[in-house]
Amino acid sequence: MILYIYSKCSTCQEALRFLKKNNIPHTVKEIVSTPPSTQELEKMLSYYEGNSKKILNTSGMLYREMGLSQKLEKMQLSEVLQLLCQNGMLIKRPFLLGDGFGLTGFNEKLWSEKLKTN
Repeated sequence: MILYIYSKCSTCQEALRFLKKNNIPHTVKEIVSTPPSTQELEKMLSYYEGNSKKILNTSGMLYREMGLSQKLEKMQLSEVLQLLCQNGMLIKRPFLLGDGFGLTGFNEKLWSEKLKTN
């Protein structure tokens, strides 16, 4: 399992604590210096039925500065993915890719269900 985080993000820290508390093996990657690959982004998109807003950090400063809410409708998916690969801060985090599933954001109940912890 790969967990992409932004180390200054409190939600990412919560996700890390959750995984450690439940002894769930994972690899941590810093989303800014090592953003997910195009293939990883495509895989995550498949889990969200192609809804790119589920993987975008729409509340982030960079998203707003770039005016992406207006531009996204006109962009091809390949352009969106390229943008995300180049700017990890545009990706919703934490970003967890497991075997056969993916999760963005941290919701303890949802993560518990997906990761079968109790």
